[in-house]
Amino acid sequence: MAASGENDVQQPLVKPTREKVDTYGFTRPEDFDYETYEEFMAGYLSVLARRASRWSGLLKGRKAINRSFKVKRFIRKGIPAEHRGTVWMEVSGAQHKMETNPDTYTSLLNGEKDQQLLDTINTDIHRTFPENIYFCDASRESKRVSLYNILVAFGHYNKSVGYCQGLNFIVAIFLLILKDEEQAFWLLVTLLEDILPEYYSKDMKGLKVDQEVLGELVKLKNPSVAAVIEKEGMPWSILVTKWFVCLYIDVLPIETVLRIWDCLFYEGSKILFRVALTMIKRNEANIAAATSFPGILEAFKQSTQDKIITDCHAFMQAIFTETGPLPMAQIQKLRLDCAARIS
Repeated sequence: MAASGENDVQQPLVKPTREKVDTYGFTRPEDFDYETYEEFMAGYLSVLARRASRWSGLLKGRKAINRSFKVKRFIRKGIPAEHRGTVWMEVSGAQHKMETNPDTYTSLLNGEKDQQLLDTINTDIHRTFPENIYFCDASRESKRVSLYNILVAFGHYNKSVGYCQGLNFIVAIFLLILKDEEQAFWLLVTLLEDILPEYYSKDMKGLKVDQEVLGELVKLKNPSVAAVIEKEGMPWSILVTKWFVCLYIDVLPIETVLRIWDCLFYEGSKILFRVALTMIKRNEANIAAATSFPGILEAFKQSTQDKIITDCHAFMQAIFTETGPLPMAQIQKLRLDCAARIS
């Protein structure tokens, strides 16, 4: 199976230098830790080369990617940049949706528009990654028009969602990875309809339920953390809404986010819990020692800054080993219980 011809943003990572702009177009902050990054990249480049070779062998001559233990294992170890867009579209089911609805996206763009929706989207377009060269005002290669088109099309396609803050960042990342805006549109449809249903609905019930599910999982796996949060009467929504709504964008490094999404599109929402539980577990002592509302907030912030998180390869290994078993049946039962409680 050939790669989908992703754009120039999607070239494999090269030998790290102290560039001000990263591979994906993000301007690095003044306090960027180059030493930690370079230490990680020194080993990760060889990992990427090995993975690229094995993925090329796996995809060669294939018209589709069938689900299998081998594919799951390959995805958990990371999808190479040159294959990422193709694999996301295939394993998520977005490619099938696009092929069976060939005229839908164009029709949505050409159809009648809701002015209130357009105004809302326009407001957020200018807030989307202003530090990224592909989304800033001055960029000759700006992807803002494509971002706007996708959000408008989706808002009219799924009126029960319309537009929700956070979708702009998700779609922007899609545009850095995928070949074109129609692919990004169908990946968004698949994400919201099949992988994270009701996360972005008007009442965001799916999101609210999963935040409570995380709280229940923490009670089981990290009782000392659960105890301090309950003692302060702190709702989980304050702690993890950004984690779940933005799928860890602007919370974790971009390369780590992409590795998480590799698994999200294959394994589903369980991955979001594994990531959260791993960060909480690794910072358990710090969180449990917090004695105030601000202290808990700071401890959770620190949990996103663990050194291992920069090493996305080690971090992804950790989310599948350090959290222990996490059967989907358990998550579904907790969802039913939490949904009843919220209702």
